[in-house]
Amino acid sequence: MSTPFYVSPQQAMADRAEYARKGIARGRSVVVLTYADGIVFVAENTSRALHKVSEIYDKIAFAAVGRYNEFENLRIGGVRYADLRGYSYDRADVTARGLANVYAQTLGTIFSSVGEKPYEVELIVAEVGRSVEEDQIYRLTPDGSVVDEKNYVAIGGSADTISTYLGQRHRGGMSLAETLKLAVDGLARDPNGGSPRTLTRDQLEVAVLDRQRFQQRKFKRILGSQLERLLSGDETAAADEQAADPE
Repeated sequence: MSTPFYVSPQQAMADRAEYARKGIARGRSVVVLTYADGIVFVAENTSRALHKVSEIYDKIAFAAVGRYNEFENLRIGGVRYADLRGYSYDRADVTARGLANVYAQTLGTIFSSVGEKPYEVELIVAEVGRSVEEDQIYRLTPDGSVVDEKNYVAIGGSADTISTYLGQRHRGGMSLAETLKLAVDGLARDPNGGSPRTLTRDQLEVAVLDRQRFQQRKFKRILGSQLERLLSGDETAAADEQAADPE
């Protein structure tokens, strides 16, 4: 009888983390930044049907990179959790921190399970507050770790390069047009130091959590002519609801 091949638990976890990391790095990036009136989500995504950014609840949104079927299952589970908690208790009891904890438990259980592969996903859960100081952004890694991010975060693709770029240029009180331009410039950068790409509105998925909305639901998508005007630096386009499509 042959002797079973032994792999230390530390090596097994490191191998699983590397497997998930490589899968995530193959995808295109998503960036999330705070601005004066809320939080903006910008993803490089040419599909109009398969979203990387979605609404979860009144003031909470979700962004993800990696395998679509895996993070879509997590998104649906998050919506169900939020609806059930809001119905059973109070809508104010549904928070980004609570949802992040639920996702962390799910991802951690899957990551440590020998019988299945780890999820190749990285998530962002964000909640807009009554002021910039109350905004919350959480990043979740495939092993279930939760990181409380401040002001900006990038996941997927060349996330490290983009995060460095955003960190050098992001500042408090930026308008939506300024923040969107910064996000797009970060996504367009070449991690190898080459010339930046040109990203058009058809290559972008953009949404915001806007604290200035009178509706209880703060999430809205930025589409069509409104997105085009914001990309060109038109500050007045931020107030245009006609091209926005609440999910």
